[in-house]
Amino acid sequence: MSKDKTMINEDVVNFTDRVRLVDGEGEPKVVDSSKALEMAYNKGLDLVLVAPNSNPPVAKVMDYGKYKYEQEKKKKEAKKKQVKIEVKEIKFTSKIQDNDINYKVKHARDFLEKGKHVKLRVFLRGRELATPEKGFEVINRVWDMLKDVAEKQNEPKLEGNYINMLVTPLKKKKKS
Repeated sequence: MSKDKTMINEDVVNFTDRVRLVDGEGEPKVVDSSKALEMAYNKGLDLVLVAPNSNPPVAKVMDYGKYKYEQEKKKKEAKKKQVKIEVKEIKFTSKIQDNDINYKVKHARDFLEKGKHVKLRVFLRGRELATPEKGFEVINRVWDMLKDVAEKQNEPKLEGNYINMLVTPLKKKKKS
């Protein structure tokens, strides 16, 4: 049996004594698996079990190497079409100055315009943990500056020493 659990040739004969054979010529017919294997070998092809759970199991006469190649090609195509979401992280402190906030917000805007998600984090040090309100004020000020280009995914939340919030780019409205 091959690595991907597909039964071919002798594995089919060992698995079952009768198969519904699909050979591309006419209707599928029920034959002995050894006869089906012989027919496949005569054509220079493989006997591949395509539906092992049906009664009787369905086997197909095909070039297994070509079949595997086609499957791999389909997988690669599907992978290419997948969208990878990139998350950029921007850190602040609760005692950050206005000009520093403006500078970091400018970067956040750039990331959002490029379609990236942005994780805003306010780091609380030492005694700042006793009064996280200042951190929430900072993250809310930043959110007010990003409202026009971003969408809030969750409310700011205190997690350990950080206050986190994820923002994503606004969905583009389709013209009708």
